[in-house]
Amino acid sequence: MSQTKSTKKASPYGPVKFDTVEAYHNSFPEEIKKVLDEMHSIISKAAPAGTWQISYNMPAIRVNKILVYYAAGKNHMGFYPTSGPIKVMEAELVNYRTSKGAVQFPYDQKLPVTLIKKMVKMRLAEEKLNAIKKIK
Repeated sequence: MSQTKSTKKASPYGPVKFDTVEAYHNSFPEEIKKVLDEMHSIISKAAPAGTWQISYNMPAIRVNKILVYYAAGKNHMGFYPTSGPIKVMEAELVNYRTSKGAVQFPYDQKLPVTLIKKMVKMRLAEEKLNAIKKIK
């Protein structure tokens, strides 16, 4: 298993530091792992050129910069697409708890595949625009 016990004081993310997305997923009970695997698949399809890593001890996908993160909570899947998509898609997110940069998807509901893909693609567009601005 690709996780290492931290010798540091426990962080908000717990005492285990994950080295791979697979190790992160495998650390959860099967019913949560299924939701994590589904989230990973949804994001991968929306950003097929992305590479996966662990950042802030959460799975994250990168295309030049990190686009989105996700993490398992006690009663929900946390999805972190940054503030841009949350502001733009405010009306589509009314059925979910949100904050400035996060959305909570309760485990007792199916993941909103189209909504998640749309937010990932929005992040891809944001990062592409930011890259173009840097060139100019």
